[in-house]
Amino acid sequence: MNKNIQNTAKESHSQARILSQALPFMRRYAGQTIVVKYGGHAMGDNNLAQLFANDIVLLKQVGIHPIVVHGGGPQIGQTLERMKIKSSFIDGLRVTDAETVDVVEMVLAGAINKQISAAINEAGGLAIGLSGKDGNLIRASKIQRTKRDPDSNIEKVLDLGFVGEPDQINVHVLEVFKKSDMIPVIAPIGLGPKGETFNINADTAAGAIAAAIGSKRLLLLTDVAGVLDADDTLIEKINSKETYKLIDDGVISGGMIPKATTCLQAVEKGVDAAVI
Repeated sequence: MNKNIQNTAKESHSQARILSQALPFMRRYAGQTIVVKYGGHAMGDNNLAQLFANDIVLLKQVGIHPIVVHGGGPQIGQTLERMKIKSSFIDGLRVTDAETVDVVEMVLAGAINKQISAAINEAGGLAIGLSGKDGNLIRASKIQRTKRDPDSNIEKVLDLGFVGEPDQINVHVLEVFKKSDMIPVIAPIGLGPKGETFNINADTAAGAIAAAIGSKRLLLLTDVAGVLDADDTLIEKINSKETYKLIDDGVISGGMIPKATTCLQAVEKGVDAAVI
């Protein structure tokens, strides 16, 4: 009995310490909107998933308006593997043909979106799951990528299939949530000019939404350490010029490229700060 009381006291002290550390953040962003990108890898741990849901609800309760944009790369990969559909990537982006985009939409807008919404609701929030196709939230177009051939020095066009980038965000849809107790949970699926479905990198979607609504903060939650230098040491703070150089030098590579470029673009468009 005494042990239980002792453990409860320790937990209460720990929670009080965390809250005291968070108070300056809460005061600074009270009444403001922040965009939180929740990574597919970070969803793999049930305990972390519950903690994430609790934190999102707490933000809403203290007057901060969170918008959740989620990924789902590992879950998409597992589903494609079960269906014997091969996956390939270019610069951290999944090549998405017509067959693959159907699976991507099913996993993102279906299973994962509803799981996150349910977890937030269970934690005491009021989450509403959406995809970028709902309410014309994310209008998108086919992404254009090129790569220079080292032998011929010719710029070649890379076809990523139904991979899109946001052209327009319907901020009116998101304003409805800001004026209510509801928390939007958004799957990064975009609607093309001809009704096509586009798979959008979740980091890219989160950055576009943050910039469009004038978010004060963009948070990219992931299970990787963050931006590392050439010696694999974590870089705690970095400016735009330094980030571009690390990308050009190949130090920032793979899946970190869309994260870094998203942060750059968001800050350049008025977001106060972006954190990975």
